[in-house]
Amino acid sequence: QVQLVESGGGSVQAGGSMTLSCVASAASQYKPILRCMAWFRQAPGKEREGVAIIRTDGFAVYKDSVEGRFTISQDNTKLSMSLQMNSLKLEDSAMYYCAATQPSKCLSPTSALNDQAIFTYWGQGAQVTVSS
Repeated sequence: QVQLVESGGGSVQAGGSMTLSCVASAASQYKPILRCMAWFRQAPGKEREGVAIIRTDGFAVYKDSVEGRFTISQDNTKLSMSLQMNSLKLEDSAMYYCAATQPSKCLSPTSALNDQAIFTYWGQGAQVTVSS
């Protein structure tokens, strides 16, 4: 059994910062496969899109529109992941989801970020609302 739980969502003014966290709860046999983690988001009326992805070696890829503003980090020993979001914009408002999959599916992080189907485990989501 694997559970991903997000925390840290809420409301913030444009230009502000927010940090999202995701913690994986899993039986020991699942832990080795939860080594590729990513953040996705979905705004009302829009499709879910990849925001950032990180491999166990620390290599990260970002959606173009968040590059330089968002930072993804991972603690492999704790199976946790964070997304530091700075200079937030109105268009960053969305439900943010944590996702995880096997490291073998993240050999090309750029491709993985654009292929939601390869992610086996998903959190329930954390709402981020950016206001003017």
